[in-house]
Amino acid sequence: MVLDCFLVQHGEAKSEQEDPSRPLTEKGRDDVKKVAMCFSKLGMGVSSIYHSGKLRARQTAEILCEHLRPSRGVFEVEGLSPMDNPKRASELLKSANEPVVIVGHLPHLSRLVSLMVVGDETKDIVKFRMGAVVCISRDDDIWRVSWILTPEIAGGCYR
Repeated sequence: MVLDCFLVQHGEAKSEQEDPSRPLTEKGRDDVKKVAMCFSKLGMGVSSIYHSGKLRARQTAEILCEHLRPSRGVFEVEGLSPMDNPKRASELLKSANEPVVIVGHLPHLSRLVSLMVVGDETKDIVKFRMGAVVCISRDDDIWRVSWILTPEIAGGCYR
């Protein structure tokens, strides 16, 4: 059975100098909303959305939730911050039996996808974009990158 999991880098956030809590910018909100609306049109049910708890990740998760309506809800999870070890998040993905979304940060997400797909978190195999979704799929305990949805591509969903 193939299981899809979705890794999302938070949307564009204000600089720390502008606002130390680093909320999403208007562009960041718009980009995440575009991606969320296009993602929802794919009809891929999601059970849960997990986020790091940092304001920009929580706001991104909340926008995704509005459109994806995860059956189990949205949760703050430890181990998803920028410099956290990706092994904890990899265990979360390995134990999943329903599609989940992880909203996080770089370099954590980049290290996580590398660990899942090639078994080495130091290999840089995906270039994440703010607000973009990277779908990784598990089939017989083998993980692969299946697709990527960026805000630019998502904008084409409505033309």
